[in-house]
Amino acid sequence: MGSQTRTLWGSGRIGSLHLVAPVWNGGTRGIGGLSRVVAPEGNQKKGRSLLQFLADRFYDVEALRDHLLRKQVSKVHQKNRPFNHINQRYGPYVAGAYFILKQGGAVRFQGREWIRPNQRGHFSLDFLKLQAVPVEAVDASGCAINYQGLDSLLALKELQSLWLQRCPHVDDWCLSRLHPLASSLQELSLAGCPRVSERGLACLHHLWNLRRLDISDLPAVSSPGLTRILVEEMLPSCEVLGADWAQGLKLGPEEQPRDTAGPTPA
Repeated sequence: MGSQTRTLWGSGRIGSLHLVAPVWNGGTRGIGGLSRVVAPEGNQKKGRSLLQFLADRFYDVEALRDHLLRKQVSKVHQKNRPFNHINQRYGPYVAGAYFILKQGGAVRFQGREWIRPNQRGHFSLDFLKLQAVPVEAVDASGCAINYQGLDSLLALKELQSLWLQRCPHVDDWCLSRLHPLASSLQELSLAGCPRVSERGLACLHHLWNLRRLDISDLPAVSSPGLTRILVEEMLPSCEVLGADWAQGLKLGPEEQPRDTAGPTPA
């Protein structure tokens, strides 16, 4: 590989190869499928063909990054597609449960135990028989659910508990769509969602039946303490978990900590 690298180095592609090669050597999964496009003739030509392929198509690290970003967006979009064929055959409860389980989350049908995929992402399809049983709880913590994927959740009209902890694609626009669950939703966790801000939390005023809300660890919220106070006023019947009320508030002059140590005598 060293000699092959030097051959390409001297061909006038010093900038592109120098920037692209470390990304490839780092084992990035996003470009793993590119090796299949090259179709080398034998193992000896595989490395050279792959490097040549990368050097020909990515002139700098920005182009490679944009390519990987587009692949990531496409992957998230694919994960959030609705399963219309399951909805038509088994109804919205089963279709919504199937969507969450495929995302790696967990669901609980009314009066039943939690259903979770195993470490390989596999799960039993016995719940296909529960067409008439509502889904009462969904744990989508850490899942790639986004604005589009909420379509599968909003059809669960009897949903009481929804955990969206650490979901990287849940944002303010997603929260603005939760109002169809206003009459049923009693518990909601948004803890650790990096794209949820004060504007999204303001949209939750529609959820008048909410009894428990977790808004802890939201990096996009500039004043967590003040935000908690406003949310509590907005939803007076709801227990709001999260930052301490004083977190993020600026102290007045009389509240500033004082240095009690006296001057050092000469």
